Amino acid sequence: MKMNCFTASMGLLLLVANLLILGTASPETVPAFMWSPHEDLYSNNKIKEVVNYQTLAQEDLANSVLSEGGWSNLLCTEEELHQQPLDLAVVFVGRELRTSDLSRNNHHVQDSALVDLLKASFTGSSYSMSFPYVATSGVQTMESSLIAGFSKTCGYGHEKNRVAFTESCSVKGIEYRKLSDLQSVHDFVSSSVGKSKVAADLLVFCHPDSEKPYGSEGEALTELIRSLEQSGVKYAALYISDPFRSIQYPSQRDVDRFLAESSNASSTANSTTCDEVCQIKSSLLEALLVAVVLLIILISGLCCMMGIDSPTRFETPQDT
Repeated sequence: MKMNCFTASMGLLLLVANLLILGTASPETVPAFMWSPHEDLYSNNKIKEVVNYQTLAQEDLANSVLSEGGWSNLLCTEEELHQQPLDLAVVFVGRELRTSDLSRNNHHVQDSALVDLLKASFTGSSYSMSFPYVATSGVQTMESSLIAGFSKTCGYGHEKNRVAFTESCSVKGIEYRKLSDLQSVHDFVSSSVGKSKVAADLLVFCHPDSEKPYGSEGEALTELIRSLEQSGVKYAALYISDPFRSIQYPSQRDVDRFLAESSNASSTANSTTCDEVCQIKSSLLEALLVAVVLLIILISGLCCMMGIDSPTRFETPQDT
């Protein structure tokens, strides 16, 4: 009986530990927003402020963008068109927003201008769609996953596109053009205006880990949209967040900077603070651990009490 009690207590402890591990290891979801101020591509199918509440895997996002978002008409065209509906498809890969940030007030987000810009673009465009629950895989960067999905779905049609990435993107492929600064981004946007082409050009802008040289994420996206509007290019935009990109896939510059600043590691560690969300999570974790310990003690005590074998009757003492 005592062995059974011990086994039950240890089994409960292992079960709770596995649940805690699975809870902490579950992928965090990030939001994605699509919009276009031009109605040419979507004149036959009015899509405005549509929200897909399904939880999409990172590998399935590209297929949803092409099918539900209508980007297959932009990137997967096989035959020459008399007039391509749009000139440019823009993908902006950020590193700040999470799905949980959408339910909070703007002052909880580090860059509130980014949230305001995304809300204005989503509600004020002729076409808009969002995917608020995209689960990051942690296997590859978001830009690599998107370009792989586009290439797989579009087949040879995608090779007819002009594709350009900023240098902060982590994508393998020598056939893709690299853009080093904002001026090169502006030049690529201007070169996409009004050209007769089979498929639209594709620009992937990845915000770097630091604010240099593009400024904050909201400032970079604002500057990019301003460049698109001033150039007169017909475009469709996709914003997707990849907050763990800088940790999982550090660039060479990040590694060099980390090694250069290793002498200041102790002072940096001392300056680490726990914000409001961190305090709530730590309090819940502490309460859960205390509850688990008390539950194990209670079960162990009950098992021990049940294991006590007391006699049901006593022999009468013999008279001497």
